[in-house]
Amino acid sequence: MKQSVPSEHGLHLPIEPNPALVEHARERAESVQNRIADRITAFAGSMAFVYLHVLWFGCWIGFGLEGYPFGLLTMIVSLEAIFLSTFVMISQNRADAKRQVVADQQWQTVREEAKQNRELLSLSNQILDLARSLDRQADDHSDGS
Repeated sequence: MKQSVPSEHGLHLPIEPNPALVEHARERAESVQNRIADRITAFAGSMAFVYLHVLWFGCWIGFGLEGYPFGLLTMIVSLEAIFLSTFVMISQNRADAKRQVVADQQWQTVREEAKQNRELLSLSNQILDLARSLDRQADDHSDGS
C-alpha cells in the first residue's frame, strides 16, 4: 500500500519509496528463508493470529480435548512462544538492517553534500579573489589617471 501526503493544493501525492530500501527488500526476497520468516512474522503480528488463537484455545478447552491443568496445551503454547520470540528477533534484525541501509544512504548523501559544499566554497573563494583583484585594478587605474 502506497502512502500519500497532501500537497499545497490539497491533492494527495504518492510518497516515493526509498530506492535503497527497495533494493534491500529485493535482495532480502531472493532468500527463501527470508521470505518464509517475513510471512510468519507478518502473520504472527496480525489480529488474525490473535483471533485464531482465541478460537483454538476456546475449542481446546470447550471441547474437553484435555483435562485441567492442560499440560499438552501448555507445552504447545510454550514451544510456540519459543518460536515466536525467535521470529520477533528476526523481525528486529530485519528492522535494524533497514535502518542501517537508510543510515548508509544518508551518510553517503552527507558526504556528497560536504564535497559539493567544499567545491562551492572554493568557487566562492575564487570569485572573492577575482573581485578583490578587480577592485585593486580599478583602484590602481583610478590612482594612475
